Order: sequence, then C-alpha cells, then structure tokens
Amino acid sequence: MGRPSDSKERLLEAARDLIWERSYGMVTIDAICDKAGVKKGSFYYFFNSKSDLAVAAIDTNWTENSKPVWDSLFSASLPPLERIRNFFRASHDNQARLQKEHGRVLGCPCFSLGSEICNQDESIRLKVQEILQKQIRYFESAIRDAQAEGTLPAGDAAAKARSLFALFEGSLGQARIQNDLAFLRTLPGLALEILGSSRLPEPV
Repeated sequence: MGRPSDSKERLLEAARDLIWERSYGMVTIDAICDKAGVKKGSFYYFFNSKSDLAVAAIDTNWTENSKPVWDSLFSASLPPLERIRNFFRASHDNQARLQKEHGRVLGCPCFSLGSEICNQDESIRLKVQEILQKQIRYFESAIRDAQAEGTLPAGDAAAKARSLFALFEGSLGQARIQNDLAFLRTLPGLALEILGSSRLPEPV
C-alpha cells in the first residue's frame, strides 16, 4: 500500500494505464483500486464515478505527461517541417517502446477512449474533444509557419491540420488494431508529401 497522501495520483495513473491497455468498458472500479493499491472507500472520497476518474485521468495525463512532449517537439525554435517530421518519428518510437513493454501497440489513450465511449458519456466526450483540439493546433501552427517561410504552399492551414491529424490518429488506430508498427513508419515522409512540401529537410 502506498502513502494515503498519494492515493489520488495512484488512482489516476492506474485508471490511465488500465483503460489504455484494455478498454473503458472492461475496466472496473475494483480493478483500478486493486492496481492503485487504494481502498474503494478512498476512490469515492476523490471521485464520484468511473467517468469522473477517466476525465481526470486523461486530463492529468495530457497536462503532466503528453503536453511537455508536444511542446518540445513543436518548439518554435525548430524549423516547422522538422517539427512535423520529428513528431511522427517520435510517435513511432514511442509506440515501439510500448509494444515492447506491453506486447501490443497501444495507440493514443485519448483517441481510443473517445472512440469507445463518446456516444455514451458526454463529460468524457467533451474532455477528449478539448484535448484533441489542442493537439490539432500544434499541427496548424507548424503548417502556418511553413507557409510563411515558403516550404509549404499557401492554403487553409486549419483544414490541412485537421487532415494531417486524421491521418495520424487513423494510422495509430490501424497500428493498434493490427498490432503492426508498419502503419507508422512511413508517416514522417508521407505527412510532408501530403502537405505539398517543396523540399524535405534532411534527417537529423
């Protein structure tokens, strides 16, 4: 058993891991408490329901774990096309690490949860939508910067970002379903080709 003071954090981590590895529907509150080493009474001290915990878990995972990675990969100090390509390369490498650790490609925790439960739970749908919109804006900013410097043709940067993000999440979904990283290996070059890059930066 962990310290009582960190029970909430352990519940958040356990919920994220179990829902990501399995599914929201399959994971019970009892299973989350067991993995976290927290009594069920403590669960209800912090959260009213599994839905409340899931919302908090994906929000915490985004702010504490994922967002710093996105901020680094999409740093304005990097050339915009390099940001895009490095992001896709890093995504492949991260999924390869997860596959080795868990035996399966896990895909995107936020998108997987949203796809499963968005028609059944409005609070989860809204939180997933909020996070995914934030992620799309990283792509949009890089595309706008590339258009400004002339390495991408002019056009609707917001629409291009949405299309690029759909390619990303669709490829992650296929990789998860097929347990095959091949869907992610071609994304760095394919993404820039689809955007109409006039020149591809050399690999670093």
